[in-house]
Amino acid sequence: PDLEVLAPVRDWAMSRPEAIAYADKHGIDLGWITEAKPYSVDQNLWGRTIEAGALEDPWAAPPEDAFAWTVAPTTASGVRQVTVGFEAGVPVAVDGADGPGGQQAAPRTPPGLPAVIGELNRLGGEAGFGRVDMIENRRVGIKSREVYEVPGALAVIAAHRDLEDLTLDRDVLHEKARLEIRYAELVYDGLWFSPLRAALDAFVAATQHAVTGEVRLELSPGRCQATGRRAERALYRPDLATYEAGDAFDHEAGRGFVALWGLPARTWATVHGDG
Repeated sequence: PDLEVLAPVRDWAMSRPEAIAYADKHGIDLGWITEAKPYSVDQNLWGRTIEAGALEDPWAAPPEDAFAWTVAPTTASGVRQVTVGFEAGVPVAVDGADGPGGQQAAPRTPPGLPAVIGELNRLGGEAGFGRVDMIENRRVGIKSREVYEVPGALAVIAAHRDLEDLTLDRDVLHEKARLEIRYAELVYDGLWFSPLRAALDAFVAATQHAVTGEVRLELSPGRCQATGRRAERALYRPDLATYEAGDAFDHEAGRGFVALWGLPARTWATVHGDG
């Protein structure tokens, strides 16, 4: 809390053109930001955000020169299979095979979250996947048009959610979906160092012990779809899920459950003259 914050563009109330001119005058390299492309870009391993310039018109489609990580979905081609490995909920490796039915390849990346996200950013970007165009609601009440390039983030979230569906209990899944929204709000609002965030971390950690396994993703132009998943502690049981003869589910028990489950609704209908 005692760190000094230096924010000259904000404190000097500089417009975007003024900031670009100041950088040019003092030899500050802004990368690809120019007067012709006066975008505001934030970029890290997790994604890339673009705003300002032509994007300030919410009706105008984002120009292609705003994007750097992803090709246009209309120009992408081919289908690629990618397998993402998880340990206790954390992405640790990316393996893959080119094309449907391809043989499993050696790991493309060294293990670890940064390498996994980086590789999925590259593969998703090549497939034209990972563009988001949205109106964002800032905490101060301003609506802002934001364009994102987040192929790695969206791909790993899709894979992680799919593996959770296989390994987590139904009630845990439903409650976690609600708490994820609250967690995202805390991070967005800059409340990382808060007791609620620490408490939610404890909940998340408790849910992830069994989330170890692999998810196969199919990348095609503009799309990322889970096509397979496996885990040592999967709650999916073929003998219960099968529609074939000899399944392990007790159908007589199911008949009694249905009768009891519907009892409150039947009672209500009888009392109110609807049955």
